[in-house]
Amino acid sequence: MQIFVERLYNALDSELNELSLNVHTTEEQYSASILLCKKAMANLKNYISSSYSFENTEDEILFFKTVKPQFYSKYIYFINIYNFIIQQPLGGDEILKDYINFELADLKRFFDHNQAFYQYYRSGSTQMDEVYFTRGGFNVQAELDDFEEDEVYSTGHDYKLSKIIANERYQDYLNLELAKITNNGNPQSEPTLELPLTWTANKTDLVELIYALVSLGVFNNGNIEIKLVMDFIQNVFQVDLGSYYHKYTDITRRKKERTSFLDKLKFALLRRMDDKFDITASPQQYIKFE
Repeated sequence: MQIFVERLYNALDSELNELSLNVHTTEEQYSASILLCKKAMANLKNYISSSYSFENTEDEILFFKTVKPQFYSKYIYFINIYNFIIQQPLGGDEILKDYINFELADLKRFFDHNQAFYQYYRSGSTQMDEVYFTRGGFNVQAELDDFEEDEVYSTGHDYKLSKIIANERYQDYLNLELAKITNNGNPQSEPTLELPLTWTANKTDLVELIYALVSLGVFNNGNIEIKLVMDFIQNVFQVDLGSYYHKYTDITRRKKERTSFLDKLKFALLRRMDDKFDITASPQQYIKFE
């Protein structure tokens, strides 16, 4: 299952990234993103329903607590933003602020209504996993609002968890939009650094690093689009990565040393940890950037 899921998720992520580079309007981008997610979800369901049998309870819990929500939360998140865009009222900043605050209040009601399960999810608890994330261990009527009406492919809480993950991301999106209005179009007002950090190595190396970090899920519990991370890091390190997706494609096509920059990082850190070189020396003495 792991190999299939990784390939399917990576393919979806790549398609979404390519879409963000080629689609002209935000509305078109999110509309197309919804369709891509729907296709991936259908492939995932078909694989689990017809080609795979869970090895044990732990395997079933892993799928419904981790794997399935990865795909479904993206789908719900894109629907949320698409609806936000097409329903956005005409008018000035104050009208838009009211609209965003109404959406934020609605999200707060959702989290308050699901407070117990939300706390369970955020705390990383596992003691109720067999009840929440295995099939047949729940009352369908009690969970009707968050049940997919497919007992073979659903548990009592996998869809609810997907909604929570999606709504957390949507909440971040709304707060960012609100900050843009407050700060006259800028996402946030940051103090000017006396000594700003500038990326001086190969740009492809930075792309490799960012994709590695996102793949490991180190940002927002793994629930973030690569484009948002790219935009943030380009701003922080004052670097223009251009068509970063094409750089990533070039990385995947390497015949040797596919993770060359990550290998260099590991080598440099190990040498520093072993005190085999002077820590005051320039890194270029030990790492040859392409």
